[in-house]
Amino acid sequence: MRTDIVRAARRAGPICVALMLAGATLTPGAAAQSPGAPRSETGELADGASWRATVPPNWNGTLLLWSHGYARTRPAAEDAPAASREALLAAGYAIAGSSYAEGGWALATAVPDQEATIAAFTQRFSKPKRTIAWGYSMGALVTVALAERPSRLLDGALPMCGSIGGAVGMMNMALDGAYAFRTLLAPDSAIRLTGVDDDLVNAKRVAAVLAAAQATPAGRARTALAAVLAGLPGWTTHDGSRPGDDDATAQEAEMAKTFAMGTFLPRVDQEQRARGVFSSNAGIDYRAQLQLSERRALVAKLYAAAGLDLDRDLDALNAGQRVSADPAATRYMLDNYTPNAKPVVPTLAVQNIGDGLTSPSLQRAYLDAAEHRAPKMASGLWVAAAGHCTFTTPTVLASLHQLEARLDTGKWPAPPAGFVAYVPPPMLRPCIRDSACR
Repeated sequence: MRTDIVRAARRAGPICVALMLAGATLTPGAAAQSPGAPRSETGELADGASWRATVPPNWNGTLLLWSHGYARTRPAAEDAPAASREALLAAGYAIAGSSYAEGGWALATAVPDQEATIAAFTQRFSKPKRTIAWGYSMGALVTVALAERPSRLLDGALPMCGSIGGAVGMMNMALDGAYAFRTLLAPDSAIRLTGVDDDLVNAKRVAAVLAAAQATPAGRARTALAAVLAGLPGWTTHDGSRPGDDDATAQEAEMAKTFAMGTFLPRVDQEQRARGVFSSNAGIDYRAQLQLSERRALVAKLYAAAGLDLDRDLDALNAGQRVSADPAATRYMLDNYTPNAKPVVPTLAVQNIGDGLTSPSLQRAYLDAAEHRAPKMASGLWVAAAGHCTFTTPTVLASLHQLEARLDTGKWPAPPAGFVAYVPPPMLRPCIRDSACR
């Protein structure tokens, strides 16, 4: 071990020493840069993950640690999403991020890889005055996991469009929607709920049944029931208008657009990691779930128009064959990662109200739990937009400034202009680690 690396790590603190001694290696950037340009460096961590960091000449002392979202295979390391990267550098922020050592549901490696990236940044550049973790989608869940770590390497966290309701609750809620869809619309099909052979092949099976269902009033009504049980919002199209609260037809059409991806979430990689089925709908009362959703009236309206008996379909769901989980597999997904809702640093969650892939209900569930378990440590902002992680650069910067104001003053300020007051439907299968799960 080079002595200069150890000395630099010691200046950054004992956690960095441990990470360096664990075997992180550093390699120089590929090209020399002019003194007035941002300086980028790359390197490799002990487990093979790559990292990238860039520091602007006008660095304000804050490091933004970027966590990328779900990728089937390991991507190249990026220090920020391309759409906002130049604006963040121009504003004086240093940026860094890693590839994680693995693709897929890489929570087990992503969290230590991101911590090691902080150590690598400190060794190559200098210790930041402030470190803020942020990420999109699965990367937002990585961000929450970092915010809940006792190591306190962060000063704040900014999870955006995130699956922050946690792995177990999110996948249980998706299972409910998938179960309702197959039971009511394709009971004899090859669609798989768990033990999926191939996520893409399974999605094609779902798409074929969904297309047929959209051609009839009965199919649309049953799709709406399944989508509501899965927690999908009634607005999902990025460039589409938001349907009225009482426009059941338009809301069903919006939910159908993201139904396959938002309900039949990738399971192959997760089940391989967990070594078994980790989702369950054993004992779930679907009549009670629909009532809890606060959207029974919407579903009932479509059922009435189709001449269907909603209670009869709910009876069929309650009488159907259920899926049971392997406790050891569930434990893995609780650990990798279902939040405990006890962030040790201020955490600001940001979400579009019309995200059909990571349900807005997931953010509500986390914020509600954190209010009881870590009062005043978590807050949320809502964007009047649809689509998954379709944030504009001004929205990213405004969210960042909101979190910085909390770090500077110790209090959450009023929501800035451009955000809206919103309360999504409750998460139907909430699950907090070390607590009861529905």
